[in-house]
Amino acid sequence: MSIHNLDSLFRARSLAVVGASADPSAVGGIIVRNLAEAGFAGELHLVNPKYDEIGGRPCHRGVATLPDGIDCAVVSIPAPAVPSTIETLAKKVCRSAVVITAGLGSGPGSLKQAMLDAARPLGTRIVGPNCLGVAVPGTGMNATFAQSSPMKGDLALISQSGAIVTTLIDWANDRRIGFSGMVSLGDMAEVDFGDLLDWFALDPNTRAILLYVEAITRPKKFMSAARAAARSKPVVVIKSGRHAAAAKAAASHTGALAGVDEVYDAAFRRAGLLRVDDLDELFDAAETLSRVKPFRGDRVSVLTNGGGIGVIAVDRLLDERGTLSPLSPDTIAALDAVLPPTWSRGNPVDIVGDAGPDRYAAALEVLLNDKSTDAILVMNCPTALASSSAAAEAVAETVREQGRHVWPRKPVFAAWLGGQAADATRPVFEAAGVPHFASPTAAVRGVTHLVRYSSALEALMQTPPSLPREFTPNVEAARSVIAEALSRGQSWLSSRQRRRIFEAYHVPVIGIEGADTPEQAGDIAARLLREHEAVAVKIRSPDIQHKSDVGGVRLGMTSRAAAEQAARDVIDAARAAVPTAHIEGVTVEPMVERPAARELIVGLTDDETFGPMVLFGAGGIAVETLRDKALALPPLDLTLARDLIAQTRISRLLNAYRNQPAADLDGIALTLVKIAQMTADLPEIRELDINPLLADEHGVLALDSRIRVEAETHRGRHGVNPRFSISPYPSEWEREIVLSDASAVEVRPVRPEDEPLFEEFFSRVSPEDMRLRFFTPHPDLSHRFLARLTQIDYARAMAFVALTPATGEMLGAVRIHADADHVSGEYAIMVRSDLKGKGLGWELMKLIIDYARADGIKEITGDVLRQNETMLAMCRELGFAEIHSREDPGVVQVRLRLDRPARD
Repeated sequence: MSIHNLDSLFRARSLAVVGASADPSAVGGIIVRNLAEAGFAGELHLVNPKYDEIGGRPCHRGVATLPDGIDCAVVSIPAPAVPSTIETLAKKVCRSAVVITAGLGSGPGSLKQAMLDAARPLGTRIVGPNCLGVAVPGTGMNATFAQSSPMKGDLALISQSGAIVTTLIDWANDRRIGFSGMVSLGDMAEVDFGDLLDWFALDPNTRAILLYVEAITRPKKFMSAARAAARSKPVVVIKSGRHAAAAKAAASHTGALAGVDEVYDAAFRRAGLLRVDDLDELFDAAETLSRVKPFRGDRVSVLTNGGGIGVIAVDRLLDERGTLSPLSPDTIAALDAVLPPTWSRGNPVDIVGDAGPDRYAAALEVLLNDKSTDAILVMNCPTALASSSAAAEAVAETVREQGRHVWPRKPVFAAWLGGQAADATRPVFEAAGVPHFASPTAAVRGVTHLVRYSSALEALMQTPPSLPREFTPNVEAARSVIAEALSRGQSWLSSRQRRRIFEAYHVPVIGIEGADTPEQAGDIAARLLREHEAVAVKIRSPDIQHKSDVGGVRLGMTSRAAAEQAARDVIDAARAAVPTAHIEGVTVEPMVERPAARELIVGLTDDETFGPMVLFGAGGIAVETLRDKALALPPLDLTLARDLIAQTRISRLLNAYRNQPAADLDGIALTLVKIAQMTADLPEIRELDINPLLADEHGVLALDSRIRVEAETHRGRHGVNPRFSISPYPSEWEREIVLSDASAVEVRPVRPEDEPLFEEFFSRVSPEDMRLRFFTPHPDLSHRFLARLTQIDYARAMAFVALTPATGEMLGAVRIHADADHVSGEYAIMVRSDLKGKGLGWELMKLIIDYARADGIKEITGDVLRQNETMLAMCRELGFAEIHSREDPGVVQVRLRLDRPARD
């Protein structure tokens, strides 16, 4: 999460090409030519000991003679010379370098490591090595060896492949699509996706970001930056290697079901990124995002002169989970007035094959005014009855006319089919800012990219329901179970240990008892049969995880003798199937009669890149054959858990159908949340299955399970699972404080489900206090605003809420948001107007200072209105310095360095 010194790359005023060449076919020669042709206006220094000058420009013999303080160096020299060159550049305060050179190796002792070691002390940023380069069209910087220069625009491209960059430049130039920046990451030794996502998310010249990903190397950093970027602008990603085989076999069902690509898909989904499958779809996304701003809604109207292509477009729209606009009676009446009686009188709006420009314009104007339509797809099939180009002119002019009177204008997309006639319309649509495509399928994809972004943004800001207050897991009890197992050298927990874990997290589990001998199994069965109709007998062995596969399960035993014989049978079967297995005995459990229950699987697996993953899907013995599953990154809330459920086919069977009542969806979702919390608290758990988890109208019940544990040598930031890609709720920061009137207040980190608390809190804050906090007495308190206050990334920000212990009523809040370099953090605080003078504000300020210091933030800043004397006085007592600005004399900036102890 660092954009430190990246301004020297994207706003370079001085540039050095190390390895410049007079040979037009050499990499150094192409870079020099591209910089000249792109019109780089800053200082340009060339370095190559072979030349005195190149193209009339003087050439330095080495980097040692370069002036100090050059913003960026582009390095294309033999690999062995790279580390020493970077060392010299860093000493001369060169703040960034783009290393084109390949072949630096990797790992300790490599040239790559030597290069990084040389750059690190002075903070020189490194793009590459083994990359195409960097282009910033807005500054005339094309420091690449691409065949041509990209045009200036508002799309950013970040790619691990140089070939993708050159391909996109060629394609985009042909369509007059421009870029705010293009970066080829290459081996991604230092600057990575997270850094560049942070930069372009804050860049006002960037409307949308395109990513080409081969692998993510710093998942926590990537997820934090991607989630932040997706909240501000669309981020489209294409990931190669979708069908790569997993590198290792998995012992659990969950591990076998969690493929590499599914994990990436879950990560992108959680971050709010729009994933596309191929280059064609990436091009479609670029076409859309370069011409149309994101819009809210998913209702699409289709306007066409051909019924067949209209139906194709609608089919594709519904395949992509879009929505066909329901035309209102008023809209149909308006269309009746301008269209012939043979029009379709529905959506798609088929205006008949002889439609000319006037008919297109009239129908489009009606749809632009239709309140039930969020976007319009206009299509044309070439006919001898009317001019395709004239229709395109009419559509473009109608769109321009709307833009003169309505803002933001309703998005219009075009698909003009055919060959030369369709190609001739491209400049017409480009001039009007209308995305245009060569087929209905491509056009619908273009529309749904923005529909999906709107949905993703809404999902990122959705307010989840609160968890039941009674869900307070006994973490210490669970940890003691795992510690005991690890001390015994166990990898797989026993049935008794698993039950204790699940009970600690309030997961309903069937009672299972262990028996060492068949005779003991008979005794247990006799006791259980007094209350149950039948029992099940299963093999008990730490070396056998899938009991059914070895004949280790017998169901429906109704007597002591039957259970005793079943125990002998499963022991014999297991020994025959796995002779080396250590057989501990059997387990006996009551048979559960829940005829309407669905068999589900809930699990945890540990991905090599993204860490723990939660799995949900259809369970039972055919789980790996059906492969109906979905994955999600923890932590989860109830909304995220429901979304995970909805991604599976079996989710439709959880609703009521025929004579089957609906399963307890809330109970299933809560179980997923509990399992996700389990992996946050218990990082030693590496694999977990509950299969099956029975679910019906009475709730959920875990029948069979397995848990694999492994020692964890250290805990992550805030004491949680160090392998999490998304920082979970930091429960260790929960506090109780006592105010000056001796009343106790509960203080805890904010949660996404706290939005209703904030809404009620603001209703009890005076307009004057609102003005002092937000610099306006009537701030926007929309859902989107409140979601930004409650749905925070704990890796970048923290907010504490103060609550009354008895009722949970919100009394105040304090927050801090770190900058992208995690060096400085801006604070904000607010206490309910009727509670001032009790010391709550003081306690909250001390807490946020303690948090910032523990989090490694070096400085806290804040903007305070000059009239807010109470806040300024508190800051003075806490040791803040005041900075008065001539530009805005009404605002005082306060700053506190955290390299000294806080005042009490």
